[in-house]
Amino acid sequence: MNAVLEPLSNNSPSNNAKRLQARLRGLVGKAIEDFRMIEEGDRVMVCLSGGKDSYTMLDMLLSLQRSAPVKFELIAVNLDQKQPGFPEHVLPDYLTALGVPFHIIEQDTYSVVKRVIPEGKTTCGLCSRLRRGALYRFAAERGISKIALGHHRDDIIETLFLNMFFGGRLKAMPPKLKSDDGRHVVIRPLAYVAERDIERYVRTRDFPLIPCNLCGSQPNLERVTVKKMLADWERDYPGRVASIFSSLTNVEVSHLADPKAYDFTWGQTRS
Repeated sequence: MNAVLEPLSNNSPSNNAKRLQARLRGLVGKAIEDFRMIEEGDRVMVCLSGGKDSYTMLDMLLSLQRSAPVKFELIAVNLDQKQPGFPEHVLPDYLTALGVPFHIIEQDTYSVVKRVIPEGKTTCGLCSRLRRGALYRFAAERGISKIALGHHRDDIIETLFLNMFFGGRLKAMPPKLKSDDGRHVVIRPLAYVAERDIERYVRTRDFPLIPCNLCGSQPNLERVTVKKMLADWERDYPGRVASIFSSLTNVEVSHLADPKAYDFTWGQTRS
């Protein structure tokens, strides 16, 4: 259960795994540099759910920590929400074997969600808000300076279209975000990484994955619809998803239509 790939042989599958690891490490390093995600002396809380994305994020951050030009701490944190069937031993055993400092927050958000959300409705929205509150409280109590989440490039693009189609807003997930109260900084080190590359990377590793269906909630059908749309586009027009993400980094505010973001009076005095 090592956090970094062991020395690889010269056969083709191992060489491919080594190249993939180097690619992901480079993309994560670039995102950290571009958005100044991690700085000297930071205490970074790595939010570990037990899914493929958070395991990959922890792997990359551990690798970068050894060679980074700045010194920073990593602490892995999991929120045990008391879902029935949750394998409580998996993450502590894995992190102990790695020698990674960790903390398990125990909070029964499952009961709250099941009490508030009608049967058959998706619980993801309320669950996310409760989870975020618990993580923010822990960060404040422990002097955490950065909170690292495992959202990848596809998550960011899907959120863009979800907000456009169902919320009427041009809004995505920023790679770096300050909380509304200004007390916390959230970072997304996988912002440049495609989900398909994470899936390939996980196949080369022995992560003890924990499924995200323990709560029995219905899937977010709106997100499923957007994910399928993007997959169809990428199949028919390879490179389109990367182009969409690139557009998020090249915004022409004056060519949109938000008078709160751009002064369309061109210096004229507003009444």
